[in-house]
Amino acid sequence: MKAAVVTFPGSNCDRDMRVAFAAAGAEVVQVWHKDDALPAGTDVVGVPGGFSYGDYLRCGAIAANAPVMGAVRAHAGRGGMVLGICNGFQVLCEAGLLPGALVRNAGIAFVCRRVALDVTGDGPFLAGYARGTRIELPVAHHDGNYVADDETLRALDGEGRVAFRYGEAVNGSLGGIAGITSANGRVLGMMPHPERAVDTVHGGAEGLPIFRAAAVALARA
Repeated sequence: MKAAVVTFPGSNCDRDMRVAFAAAGAEVVQVWHKDDALPAGTDVVGVPGGFSYGDYLRCGAIAANAPVMGAVRAHAGRGGMVLGICNGFQVLCEAGLLPGALVRNAGIAFVCRRVALDVTGDGPFLAGYARGTRIELPVAHHDGNYVADDETLRALDGEGRVAFRYGEAVNGSLGGIAGITSANGRVLGMMPHPERAVDTVHGGAEGLPIFRAAAVALARA
């Protein structure tokens, strides 16, 4: 598995994501936001957390129009795998790779703690968990409140595309949605940080199955 991790001005979880992919056995390459192509042989793209472009305008809106995102869209269009975490989830929504949007948390408060999550979806990134499993991952966001119109919410539910739901009150997200997938399951966006939970020395490794599942799916392909 070859993983390309994008760095934008203001990214602060790109190194964490590279470490997580490497822990799953990937060859990891760093990609700069001004690049207009992905490295040859890229299997999966990681769009990390942080504050791309200082979160000016809407979170992720400027990053969604960076040169590299044209290559990411093309990669996803060919069935390539893409993982967006926190700010990366915001970027994927702004780029049109996932539906809905992430807005200011209910209570207008930054949330930074470990939270309970229920695995509610299927797909290549989720194969390491049984549906219905409850895990715990860190969150750190101010704009993680997922919103979408009723039609989109019904489609996400009906197609099994809600990957994770919060198991507790966190940010006001509709339906407790913490992560969603594309129609083919090969694009995953989520607000919690699995890349911060890949080593028991750091408090737990409940996020590592996401990265390992990507490697398994690509090996089978």
